[in-house]
Amino acid sequence: MANAGRGKTVVVWVLSGLLAALFVFGGVPKIYGAADMAQHFKEWGYPDWFRILIGLIEVGGGIGLLVPSLAAYAATALGVVMIGAAFTILRAGAPGLPIPLVCLALLTVVAYLRRPLAH
Repeated sequence: MANAGRGKTVVVWVLSGLLAALFVFGGVPKIYGAADMAQHFKEWGYPDWFRILIGLIEVGGGIGLLVPSLAAYAATALGVVMIGAAFTILRAGAPGLPIPLVCLALLTVVAYLRRPLAH
């Protein structure tokens, strides 16, 4: 039984670490206005401040995934961003829909495994 608990711990830390890296490295260019990011948000009809907000949520959420007491909340916030990304991709007819959907699925696993339990 102890091995099941250890396995769950390894899974949640590996997923959290990979997702944290993905969101931090994806959010920083949005915050600092990388030309391609700014252009994409403009093409999608979003104001510049929204790009920065999404970048801040991604970086903050990515860091939050590494703090066990915050991870479920961070995963939920990032999940909302991924739902928005999926709708944006669908609306724009852009390629890449599987990316936010896979991220959303993995974030759901992290949120579930790190959910606060009532005692």
